[in-house]
Amino acid sequence: MTNSISNNAPLVEAAGAESVKKTRVATGKTIGKPELSEKAQKYYEQLKKKYGDMDFILVEPKLKEQAEANAQAYASPNKTVVLIDSDKIERMAEDEEYRAKYEGIIGNARNQINKLAQQFKSSGTSVKGFGMKIDDGGTASFFAVIDKSQAAQKQRIAKKAEEKAAQKKADAKKAEERRAEKRNEKRAEEKEKYGRTDKEDTVTITASSADELIRKIDDYLIMERSNYLETNEEKQMGRNIDFSV
Repeated sequence: MTNSISNNAPLVEAAGAESVKKTRVATGKTIGKPELSEKAQKYYEQLKKKYGDMDFILVEPKLKEQAEANAQAYASPNKTVVLIDSDKIERMAEDEEYRAKYEGIIGNARNQINKLAQQFKSSGTSVKGFGMKIDDGGTASFFAVIDKSQAAQKQRIAKKAEEKAAQKKADAKKAEERRAEKRNEKRAEEKEKYGRTDKEDTVTITASSADELIRKIDDYLIMERSNYLETNEEKQMGRNIDFSV
């Protein structure tokens, strides 16, 4: 079993006269080995063309949770990722009402994410990719993959300029070591909360709405920048003498 993305070659399974012929997805990206009927396969190709500015990834139903947990691996910098399982595509191909509902969800999510992308681009926030998924109840959720080093880098640049202007003395090195220890402690606490992946130098933030995603990203960036700010105690370190007895 694998949760990697693959491009599967055509495969037709033998079936009885009364069975629905299944064909493994021949084009596009997949997770696992999702299979569709011929009718669903044709509809899926139409769906991808209709939303050509989105990157569809078809998921084997039993791997839905794994796909969602590894969402950061599928994010694309150029297109919004849509994680959708083959059971939904199968039903969308057969049920016009169900199809209209889910296409509406996808279209609405696309519009919201496009606005988000423009907003973050104008603010200079580095987002490596956006994505969405739809649960079995018809609710869309969003995710964004952020370069976790961005906020820290900006703060380090500003801090370096400040240190140069102030010509900090020898105790600056010791203060930086203490700051590093505190940053590491705080990062350990925040790692689980934000689902960050140190290996890939990214953090994946998920939300149930576009507005919530904005708030969560802003909160994350504020938290990350605060890790590089001096506390009042650190600012006073080595600069004041305690004359109390």
